Amino acid sequence: MNAIERTQTTKRMSKIVRHNGVIYLCGQTSSGKSLDDVSGQMREVLARIDALLEQVGSDRSKLLATTIHLKNMGDFQAMNDVWEAWIPEGCAPARTTVEARLASDDLLVELTVIAAC
Repeated sequence: MNAIERTQTTKRMSKIVRHNGVIYLCGQTSSGKSLDDVSGQMREVLARIDALLEQVGSDRSKLLATTIHLKNMGDFQAMNDVWEAWIPEGCAPARTTVEARLASDDLLVELTVIAAC
């Protein structure tokens, strides 16, 4: 049986969980405060995802599934423009995008990621 590895764990959650060659990242958001458009927030979130995946020896080419929560579906195209520039050709994961009420009014987008090691 493979061990479950948890990284950056608090009482509430772990930022990264690794089990059986799969990496699970908790929901990633931008700081929200200085970025008032979805494109800027999306770029910040994707940079955070890159950094977390790198910590555990993975990268964006190994994404398996992504859930994107948008505060407003009117931002769908702007979010997709940033996403499509970031994701490597031929490496698009299974993806779901939903409109959602996020934890703070400043937040416009949140991503949850599952990736292979």
